[in-house]
Amino acid sequence: MRWDVIVVGGRVAGAATAMLLARGGLRVLCLERTRLGSDTLSTHALMRAGVLQLSRWGLLDDVVGAGVPPVHRVVFHYGWDSTTVTVRPGAGVDALYAPRRTFLDALLVRSAVAAGARVEHGATVTGLLRGDDGAAIGVVVRGRDGVREEHAPLVVGADGLRSLVAAAVGAAVRWQGRDAADSTYGYLAVPATGYEWYYDEGCGGGLIPTNDGLTCVFAGSAAGGRAAGHGAGHPTGYAAGHVPAGAPAPPGRRAPRPAASAGEDPWAGTSVPPALAERIAGLPLVGRLRHVPGVPGFLRSAAGPGWALVGDASGWKDPLSTHGMTDALRDAELLARALLAAPEPGPRQREALAEYEATRDRLTVPLLEATEPIVGFRWDLAEVQGLLRGLAAAMADEVDVLLALDVATV
Repeated sequence: MRWDVIVVGGRVAGAATAMLLARGGLRVLCLERTRLGSDTLSTHALMRAGVLQLSRWGLLDDVVGAGVPPVHRVVFHYGWDSTTVTVRPGAGVDALYAPRRTFLDALLVRSAVAAGARVEHGATVTGLLRGDDGAAIGVVVRGRDGVREEHAPLVVGADGLRSLVAAAVGAAVRWQGRDAADSTYGYLAVPATGYEWYYDEGCGGGLIPTNDGLTCVFAGSAAGGRAAGHGAGHPTGYAAGHVPAGAPAPPGRRAPRPAASAGEDPWAGTSVPPALAERIAGLPLVGRLRHVPGVPGFLRSAAGPGWALVGDASGWKDPLSTHGMTDALRDAELLARALLAAPEPGPRQREALAEYEATRDRLTVPLLEATEPIVGFRWDLAEVQGLLRGLAAAMADEVDVLLALDVATV
């Protein structure tokens, strides 16, 4: 079968894009190398624009029905002081939510299939097919039944930070950051009352309530231990060097640190803001901690002959921004609208994809520029408050853009 679009990657960005394109009547093949419902590293937190998208697509009731707790307040802890911000209803959003990826990714996949897309798990794309003019015309995929070719006039790379599609087409880096945060994640079986962000000298972290009465707890500090570790008296105890532009990124998977033995602090060796360390002291972990080396933010070209990028394949910002999933849901809509407006290759499609890239850049670059100094950890507690206000302003702009879209589902 010849497809209208092949989407490489079937998690948040890829599954959402496949769903929207299929709802618009296109023949869509979505290929995902992992199994359905598998977990992936994530802070889970959706910002207002991300919740707005789920609401517009008719999926928010599923999130609420799955028992994902509503977030009605956000608490900012600066050292030992705190400020609470109420999440006021507006823009079609009454609360924020932070669904586990085991749930959200599967929900989007089921919605894509219900719309008519074919979604294949356990399918690894190993290369792109090119036409005589160099344009992408399909993929080589290794699945359960062996290696085969699939053809389409457009291939969408939604295959993450180290995107094969982006590498194969030589997508140019349009914006490159320098700083990044090494991060540590884990889960506690203690509900939080809302999103809670912690900032202290040289480190940051947070508590994010998610499914099943669990709270995602994370902490971050300057990549490679560049900043002194002040949190809870612990040094930054794991190395993950800075990745300059053009250098190979560190492997995407890291083995979990062995479980702490009885009486041992599982967070030892990790920079944790003291107020957060006091909050979680003695609370048992559910599962193991995961440690992720920092990768500086970047933004790649969004489209070219026969290809387009979305999600982390398109651009990456540090997880301390807690904005990756929201980016993915936002840009899935922007890309789908561009392709549905001009589904056939040619000047109209190039113009539509150029508009997608321009809108993505207009919304993403301010977020990247606001995140960069935060993860540099060269601020004091007064300065970081101003940086966070800049990040919030950038998030407000994307809500305005989404609200201006046609209310009808794509």
